[in-house]
Amino acid sequence: MRSLALLLCLAQLCSCRSIPLGTALTYRQLNCDDPETEQAALAAVDYINSHMLQGYKHTLNQIDKVKVWPRALERIQKQMNCQEQRQGFTKLPYLCLPCYSFPTLPRPMGEVFELEIDTLETTCHVLDPTPLANCSVRQLVEHAVEGDCDFQVLKQDGQFSVLFAKCDSSPDSAEDVRRLCPGCPLLAPLNDTKVVHAVDVALTAFNAQSNGSYFRLLEVSRAQLVPLPPSTYVEFAVAATDCAAKDVTDPAKCNLLAEKQYGFCKATLTEKVGGEDVAVTCTVFQTQPLLPQPQPEGPDAVAVDPRADPAVPVPSQADVPVASLVVVSEESASGEAVHVEKGPTVVQPGIAVVPDPALRPCPGRIRYFKV
Repeated sequence: MRSLALLLCLAQLCSCRSIPLGTALTYRQLNCDDPETEQAALAAVDYINSHMLQGYKHTLNQIDKVKVWPRALERIQKQMNCQEQRQGFTKLPYLCLPCYSFPTLPRPMGEVFELEIDTLETTCHVLDPTPLANCSVRQLVEHAVEGDCDFQVLKQDGQFSVLFAKCDSSPDSAEDVRRLCPGCPLLAPLNDTKVVHAVDVALTAFNAQSNGSYFRLLEVSRAQLVPLPPSTYVEFAVAATDCAAKDVTDPAKCNLLAEKQYGFCKATLTEKVGGEDVAVTCTVFQTQPLLPQPQPEGPDAVAVDPRADPAVPVPSQADVPVASLVVVSEESASGEAVHVEKGPTVVQPGIAVVPDPALRPCPGRIRYFKV
């Protein structure tokens, strides 16, 4: 009797319908200049600029590639109750094995835009509250800087959110700059002795003229050595302290304000016979209270720390001529190879979709110029 009961129970178990996991899903091909693609790319650029640690804001220049993958959450619904199978066998419940079933279709959870985009550095520092739309793009003759980025952007319920970001940035080649403008200065290493000296002299001069707070150096953002007349051009970020500029005797005892107040300075130190002249202008921004940032939700969300205090010392920039593109990274202050390592859970790709011949092939249009 027990053998018969076991056989019947196993027969009921085998009758449970199931759908194999890992159903292949294919990507959708979009035009690189499609409005939906551009929306995803602009969300990616906003993510870059809102999570920079230093340097300058970047703007979208070109969309190189795009694929749109369906994102699904495959749920295994485990049914432990074998009541139907046990009917008639109440005296032998231990002989019934649990029955499992799966949903007939994956539950849709939005789409993931897999993007490759190019960005260009603007003249607005990351601490500058000026909207990106009002920031000028750094021109080629100024030794432009380009960002090369890979993104995975989730679109769900009409909203875009970044799941994965990887950006490298690099200045244009010296040859390209010289070809356009033979006499234009090139970017200089930020630890060059002339650069360090120019920043120190310029900041000292600014504090000497100030009737308000004493400002402390946060970072050197950009530098160029000008051959004629011999001079050093620098751009650097500063922060206000709790000391009055006129009363400072020991800058080491000055602390940053609780409500951070930042500034951005441009200066030129010109060498002269028997001395040097410095011209410096600084723009001081509104105070910026530290506010808690909402964290993304969902199983694939990237947890992002609030933007690091730019006053915290950062790794050396000795071999890097420009600090430009930084995306949530503690390992590099140069912006040369920064990553948000966590990516989305995407169903294993199936057979690729053949692109529609009516679509303009990627890459898309260049919005400014090619570096």
